[in-house]
Amino acid sequence: MEDHEEDDLQKALRMSMQHEPPEPKRSKARDDSAETPLEESPEVKNRRLQRELMAAAAEKRMMAASAAMPTTATITSAPKDVPSSSEASSSKVDKTVAIVKEDKFLGKELSSDEAQQLFSMVFGNEVSKGILAQWSNQGIRFSPDEETSMGLVQHEGGPCGVLAAIQAFVLKYLLFFPQELVKGVQNTPMKSISRRLQENQDSVSNIFGSLTEETKSRALVRSMGEILFLCGNNNSATIASLKIFDQNIEGNDEKEKDEIVARSLEGLSLESGVDLQKVLTVSTFTSPASAMQRLESMIPIFRSRMGALLFLLSALLSRGLETVQSDRDDPSQPLVTAPFGHASQEIVNLLLSGMAVANVFDGKMDLGGGMFVKGILTPVEVGFLTLLESLNFCKVGQSLKSPKWPIWVVGSESHYTVLFALDPQVQAENEFENRETTIRRAFDSQDQSGGGGFISVDGFRQVLRETNVNLPPEKMEALCSSGFIVWSEFWQVLLDLDKGFGGLKDSTGLMGKKVFYLWHFNGIAKAVFGSEVGVQRPRLTKLRVSVPPRWTPEEFMAGGSGGGGGSGGGDEVVEVEKPERTQHAPLVDCVRTRWARAVCNWEGDPPSIV
Repeated sequence: MEDHEEDDLQKALRMSMQHEPPEPKRSKARDDSAETPLEESPEVKNRRLQRELMAAAAEKRMMAASAAMPTTATITSAPKDVPSSSEASSSKVDKTVAIVKEDKFLGKELSSDEAQQLFSMVFGNEVSKGILAQWSNQGIRFSPDEETSMGLVQHEGGPCGVLAAIQAFVLKYLLFFPQELVKGVQNTPMKSISRRLQENQDSVSNIFGSLTEETKSRALVRSMGEILFLCGNNNSATIASLKIFDQNIEGNDEKEKDEIVARSLEGLSLESGVDLQKVLTVSTFTSPASAMQRLESMIPIFRSRMGALLFLLSALLSRGLETVQSDRDDPSQPLVTAPFGHASQEIVNLLLSGMAVANVFDGKMDLGGGMFVKGILTPVEVGFLTLLESLNFCKVGQSLKSPKWPIWVVGSESHYTVLFALDPQVQAENEFENRETTIRRAFDSQDQSGGGGFISVDGFRQVLRETNVNLPPEKMEALCSSGFIVWSEFWQVLLDLDKGFGGLKDSTGLMGKKVFYLWHFNGIAKAVFGSEVGVQRPRLTKLRVSVPPRWTPEEFMAGGSGGGGGSGGGDEVVEVEKPERTQHAPLVDCVRTRWARAVCNWEGDPPSIV
């Protein structure tokens, strides 16, 4: 291996002395591959300068190697941030091994069969050039706009599912784990970003605009690393790169690195598994620190036009191609859907939960005959809401609706955006909601009607015992007079019953009402109302959300039922305040799948989920 590495270094030195540029590694020929003119063109000069920089770095490593005793022994204990080859060899995932020497990560090629399987899994056997262009021209870049500088920008349709999932994890670190992003940074505003936004002590543009590039880059690296290890069952992460970037990217600043990467990608296209096999290199890490180091070195590559696609391929390889196929309900279909090239739900679920399942419900659904389909099997860090649930096309389970952190990827028919809160307590149930949940769960356990919302008298007595509700005799007689008890009537009685008897009567008149704020981010660059002509930027919208109880006396009366039912019809009806004026947009329908009957208000243009 050492001889092979030295041969490579010698080859780099020889390349730097050539007048004619070597044959570029790309999937198809370029027009400028003809004979080099006597006077160097700017492109040829740039390539020559890049080769000289690479050769100088190679010469420096050779000199360092000759001054130290080389070792070929297996490294069993590596420094904290330096991965060893034994880490990769111990991985249980059947993928490429990362070979790490000095400061260089040398990956391994995919076999032709693996490359063809990977390409077909993502794009299918027949894919349009338009879809390939969408996925080959989307980098992972932060917005240059001050107000949305914490957000990733989307310029091409299709990869939004990948960008939104990464964005959700980035927000998790920016808002709730600032201490992990400020290493070596003094007087950083990150420590108070969530609190300052909650207290409205500063404007959004000032707070998000004050985030340093270093802070955002660290959040991005940690987010990508967490997602890849999640896909690898927290055992390993596989990172896909391009062969032309096996060497460290030399450059004085990030802008120069971006320019070098962009020039290197000129003419490169991925149109088949053969192309993928020619240009792709992959490395597997079992140490999170080593994976983070590799991801950090690849930030200019992920910012390039191939960034989103490379990250998707990394996630699939981290999961394992065979495992991905076993996750899916229909593995014959491509993960990128035709005809518009959208990311499938399987891609989004893979990045959020680590499994490429097609469904958003909890657990598994038994279809009979030994057949079942998979949903979300484990709790998640960030969640998912979809407009399709409001249209009764699916039912999102509690795992995705109630993630650990108040951040959700929001799906519409054609786009993915992100919704988030600054306070984790927006998901906590207040006393009223907790009591309602307890009583409703006990009621439903006695419901033998298949969800019809009524139970027998014997079942009702059991509910009262389990929930410590002590009904007055006249209320009990009125509810049981028909031989069965309807939930809506029982709920009305509870709202009028004092807490001392186990009821939910609220002297404040707020009826368990909650008020909080959500923020919605749409990363696709669009023209913003009131901005300069031709200026496009992502959008960040603040929503005021007011959530009443799931059942109120007003709703009970709107249903046409009497105050107490039966002989108790003379009961006084509890008055409720007039409903707040609500603004409507499709996003509100998504919010209501998480907080039923939520009332949302915002300033300016309505938030867009398309």
